[in-house]
Amino acid sequence: MAWNLRSIGNAVRDALRYLDKLGGSAPGTTRGPAAKPAGKRRPGPARAGAPTAGLTGTYPGDFLGRAAVRYAPAPNGLPEPGEVVWTWVPYEEDYSQGKDRPVLLVGTSGRYLLGLMLTSKDHDGDSRRSDDYVDIGTGPWDRQWRPSEAKLDRVLQINAKDIRREGAILDVGRFNLIAAALRERRGWS
Repeated sequence: MAWNLRSIGNAVRDALRYLDKLGGSAPGTTRGPAAKPAGKRRPGPARAGAPTAGLTGTYPGDFLGRAAVRYAPAPNGLPEPGEVVWTWVPYEEDYSQGKDRPVLLVGTSGRYLLGLMLTSKDHDGDSRRSDDYVDIGTGPWDRQWRPSEAKLDRVLQINAKDIRREGAILDVGRFNLIAAALRERRGWS
């Protein structure tokens, strides 16, 4: 049997799922599922509280209020604002579907971390949506070191248990660009 990255990834995912069922985890891994579980996707309208593939519970819905932007990364293995992490992100149009992607943590609300999706798609030329994105440059969260943008018009509520791995700590200068945009656009403190 030829081993490639996909088959190795699938083997690791299966092992992590097995360990998760046993209540343990593999050494050196972060809490939460390694990837979305296999199974049928359930189409339907986006709604908070709907069962969501790839999450430990149900997605509470996007954060719509105001919060304090906070920069507090620490090398302690826990996800904290200022860090780029990988987690399952439900689609806006159907929370029961989604994709594993990088997210910049920007604050907290109750028991949830607040995060902004990152994308490597450039929106600078799109006049309709360019205000919804802030360029943050390159970093180790993207294997190909492509320039990334943070999406400002959707704030995710993330259970720390759903974070698969840490991608990087964003430097304070680039984080401050995001913080200023959130304060201006959303009235955050």
